[in-house]
Amino acid sequence: MIGLMFGETEFPKYILRSIKKKYKYLIIDLTKRKLFKREKNSYSVSIGQFGKIISILKSNKCRKVLFAGKVKRPNFKSLKLDLKGIYYMPKIIKSSKLGDAAILKQIINILKSEKIQTINSNIFTPELSLKKGIYTKTKPNMNDNKDIHYGIKALKRTGNYTFVQGLVSRNKKIIAIEDKNGTKKMIKKVKKSNFLNGVLIKFPKKKQDLRIDLPTVGLETFKQCKKAGIKGIVLKNKMNIFLNMKKSIQFANKNKMFILVK
Repeated sequence: MIGLMFGETEFPKYILRSIKKKYKYLIIDLTKRKLFKREKNSYSVSIGQFGKIISILKSNKCRKVLFAGKVKRPNFKSLKLDLKGIYYMPKIIKSSKLGDAAILKQIINILKSEKIQTINSNIFTPELSLKKGIYTKTKPNMNDNKDIHYGIKALKRTGNYTFVQGLVSRNKKIIAIEDKNGTKKMIKKVKKSNFLNGVLIKFPKKKQDLRIDLPTVGLETFKQCKKAGIKGIVLKNKMNIFLNMKKSIQFANKNKMFILVK
């Protein structure tokens, strides 16, 4: 039995389709809108109800869990807590200052203390991670390659901030860098700057836990990039989640954008 810790975004749906065919599972639905309430073996739980989460997992003999989707930072003041939630919550609040990914990392540590292992979601959806190569008709030109090199070096210098996964570079300048508000907000900043032909680079952080929070792109990302004048997206080899892949590549080709995996 595998415990599926599901948050927002489309990614959990891909995971569920893959796991349904082969494995026994239960769902811990951490979404505010209870997106998985119609699925069998689904439990809608507040992120502060650790006692309930652990009880559900152990009573169903779940010794392995995976995380998929975005778990939004809760309003800690209004959060419903059980006894274990009260015990663990100070650690969660402390980690929240580093970003949403740090909250998930702390939850993984809590589960580990309860002898529940967290596994990598990519085990079940390897087809969503691209390998090295260029996946579009349009290829990066000499100036694009300079921007890519400069952008990757800049990402490495960001250190261990838990929310920095991406940036947009052009002409040896960083036009925008991702913060805790995510990629979408960063792209909006680029659009407002009217700085055309930038390159979006989405790489995992230096010490990122690859079981959670892998850099994710999809069709909506490409549509946002097109509006903002971004001409290409660069990902890290096998360290990405690519949703709506076929439609995204078609969109990129139609709009003369490139997809490069380093």
